[in-house]
Amino acid sequence: MAAGETLQVDDGGRLIAFTYDDMMRYHGPHSPAGVAVAFKVMQRAFGELCADAPPPRRSVAVRTAFRGPGARDGFEAVLRAVTGGRYVVDRSLVRGDRGRLLEDFVFEVTIGRRAATLLLRDGFVTEEFIDLARIEGRTPEQERRLDELKAALAQQVMAADARDLFDLE
Repeated sequence: MAAGETLQVDDGGRLIAFTYDDMMRYHGPHSPAGVAVAFKVMQRAFGELCADAPPPRRSVAVRTAFRGPGARDGFEAVLRAVTGGRYVVDRSLVRGDRGRLLEDFVFEVTIGRRAATLLLRDGFVTEEFIDLARIEGRTPEQERRLDELKAALAQQVMAADARDLFDLE
């Protein structure tokens, strides 16, 4: 992760900066990869949709096929989007044509009147990760392994440039 990476939003004329660590403090330790994905989604979307200035905090809306609690909490921490009704999990956005590893990683971000759809690129999420994440009633050993995979994915995502993580549609 690049030291000092922040996301900035404008909250009523006051700039607020958030780091990945800030987002993790809000979320807790359970889903670091989802928090990392949310961080990079916002970084990429902000750069694309409002490169000249941080977006107004409450003008950003997110629709996604992704159901993970880390991403949800990441968007909530920075945007207050869950509380404001601007964060929606929409399973109609699932992209089965992208295969089971990538089908859920679809993020439609709207800032004011501008919108972009971000699609996670191949090479980040593994079959083992998806297989374990989709098991209900995991054993303690499976939970430990999934926690290892989540931490590794979070590090990989945060080390990458947001432009290298997501294709724009």
